Amino acid sequence: MASDDTATTKTAVVLTDIEDVTVHPLVLLSAADHYHRVARGTRKRVVGVLLGSVSRGKVDATNSFAVPFEEDNKNPAVFYLDHNYLENMLLMFRKVNAKERVVGFYSSGPQIRPNDLRIYDLVTRFCTNSAPVFCIIDIRPDRPSIPTTAYKVAEDGDQRQFAHVPSLIGAMEAEEVGVEHLLRDINDPTVSTVASLIKAKMAGLSTLTEKLVEMKDYLESCLRGEMKINQEIIANMQTILNLLPNLNTEDLVRAMLVKTNDMHMAIYLSALIRSVIALHDLVNNKIQYGEDGEEKKEDPVVAVAAPTPAEEKKSEK
Repeated sequence: MASDDTATTKTAVVLTDIEDVTVHPLVLLSAADHYHRVARGTRKRVVGVLLGSVSRGKVDATNSFAVPFEEDNKNPAVFYLDHNYLENMLLMFRKVNAKERVVGFYSSGPQIRPNDLRIYDLVTRFCTNSAPVFCIIDIRPDRPSIPTTAYKVAEDGDQRQFAHVPSLIGAMEAEEVGVEHLLRDINDPTVSTVASLIKAKMAGLSTLTEKLVEMKDYLESCLRGEMKINQEIIANMQTILNLLPNLNTEDLVRAMLVKTNDMHMAIYLSALIRSVIALHDLVNNKIQYGEDGEEKKEDPVVAVAAPTPAEEKKSEK
């Protein structure tokens, strides 16, 4: 009877529904370093284990480590995952932080592969509190949205498949300070601050446009009867619309015009000053090097000695 209760408890823990997955910056840095060390410039992908905690269906991935992994691109059924390395790393991580448990595994993707379900079964053996999650961490730098996509395994009859789970990027206070110091050291002198700010604004606007188009398509599908109306989604849309500012007030319009004029004036003055400085440098170069592009050399001064009194008398005679 006790064994039956234990089995029932384990089954209940495994079937606990996962609501969302929070990925911390340390996991992103470790995955990016793993990819650049092993699979940069190739079509291979890397696989690692996620460590963290699970509380009420919320997975918090705070750490990770790489695992030796190889797979045959021609035959998807052939792959290799080093179990001994995985067990040894888990033992060492438990000595450092006993609270961190295996919560899933990650892959550089960028898509789901046929071997992922088999890797999921292998990682399940090391998960004691809940079912593992599968997180794809996209290493490509041109990705406009967050680089993580989380999945869980859902059973549809006799088949199993990955179901999408909301993923977040979260950080504790100490991690935020570390990320800020890390970003300060990353400085590209070829890109100005204004250009980087405009690029970030454009990326944010493109992502906002994609989300608005997705909302429009959902509402049109509900009107056509192709999808069922979800009251939670409709309530979230209404909340978003209620948070939009009222742009028809006179004070706000005047403030935006004044702010825009001030910014344009600063841009105009900076461009004018930059042009004047460039012309000044050009004139200095012309003076220093001349028309032929060669640096001008001053004529040598020949020192003439003053005549002695005897030489002066000879010249008079």
